[in-house]
Amino acid sequence: MNLYDPARTHGHRTPLPWCAGNPSVIEVRRPALESAAPTTAQAAKERGRSPHRNFRLLLVGETTSKLGTSVTSVLLPLVAVTTLHASPFVMGVLTAAAWLPWLVIGLPAGAWVDRLPARRVMLVCNAVSAAVFASVPAAWWLGALTIQHLLGAALLSGAASVFFSTAYSAYLPQLVPTDALMRRNAQLQGGDQAARVAGPGLGGLVAQTLGGVPGLLLDAGSFLVSSVCLLGIRPDGPRPAPAPRRPLGKEIAEGLRFVLGDRLVLAVTAFGAAVNLAMAGLQAVQIVFLVRTVGVGADTLGWLVACGGLGGVLGGLAAGRLAERLGSARALLTVQAAASPFGLLLALAAPGPRLAFFVLGSVVLFAGVVACNVVIVSFRQAYCPPELRGRVTATTLFLNYGTIPLGALLGGTLASLVGTRATMGAVATALVAAGGFLLVKPLRTLRDLPGAPAAEGR
Repeated sequence: MNLYDPARTHGHRTPLPWCAGNPSVIEVRRPALESAAPTTAQAAKERGRSPHRNFRLLLVGETTSKLGTSVTSVLLPLVAVTTLHASPFVMGVLTAAAWLPWLVIGLPAGAWVDRLPARRVMLVCNAVSAAVFASVPAAWWLGALTIQHLLGAALLSGAASVFFSTAYSAYLPQLVPTDALMRRNAQLQGGDQAARVAGPGLGGLVAQTLGGVPGLLLDAGSFLVSSVCLLGIRPDGPRPAPAPRRPLGKEIAEGLRFVLGDRLVLAVTAFGAAVNLAMAGLQAVQIVFLVRTVGVGADTLGWLVACGGLGGVLGGLAAGRLAERLGSARALLTVQAAASPFGLLLALAAPGPRLAFFVLGSVVLFAGVVACNVVIVSFRQAYCPPELRGRVTATTLFLNYGTIPLGALLGGTLASLVGTRATMGAVATALVAAGGFLLVKPLRTLRDLPGAPAAEGR
């Protein structure tokens, strides 16, 4: 789950009671006070330049890229189902393939990203992803497209996503002051979810006019737009000095120690992993459920899937206000408890008026998921020492995203055994149960998550 003011360093905070007696947690935060460098946004402000230009470029590039990805989220499964006649189990494998690289290279990716310029990593990943998605229409035009090709494309694009996501999460705090992280993350999530609203409808339209396979060129083009925007970002602050090279295993271990040794970080990471497990199962069978069980057409399919994006936009808009009014920790607990039960409505969908169950369930469920994600990502970015951001991000995403292949395979297997409707109900129940990870101490007793802007910006 990624399920995500002058910066205040971690060394200024008084350790919470649960940190007492855990020297590893305190020791890893203190160097941040000594080595903290001004962010790009702070340096731009000092030089009289707009600190918002770089963020706007990042927002435009990422929203465009997510629009292409959203179109592909409809077209790729549609190609697999209608052109290559994939079974529910194969659909689960296809979904799992995109996330499998997190299990293989997720942890070392964090250490590598901490050694390299984040923007350069992102540009290389965009180039790889554009080439991968352009290869699918090329193979189709040559009459050589197979399910194996789709699986290979999913694996390669998934590997690029591992490095891009890790670098991106470490790059944003360089552009944005700490007290603006919640707001900027909400804007990025809002752009992401707006793309999810427009993308499926656009994907359905493209499928009807151009066909599913040629439409994948839109995604390839969106990665190029993202790269142009990244190239337009002008770093104003000094580049951080590269960290001394040490054995890769030791660097990976530092990230693991921070995540597993900090109760708050561990709690929200376990929650994200559980949510992603259930959401992967849901998304692995959702298209098959709507097309084969409910019987919707390509045009209706796109708009139904877009309902989740609409809910995500609402969740992104509401996240900051809820965190300010309730406190970031209380907002996280409240949103999860209120929104997750609506996922149970998805399995009740049927032709006609009962499609409203799917619409309502998607809107509220995804609003909750995105609002929780904004709070969690902002907390992690503000709370984590800058020199560990790549490794901590990679560790949390490894644990979060590592459950996605398992969830997708379980969803596809369960759908083959008991049917898609029963599977939709089962994964929705698992989403409700995921909230149990947030009930541990000290999270359930806090008003605000430490280090998050809502906690420090008042």
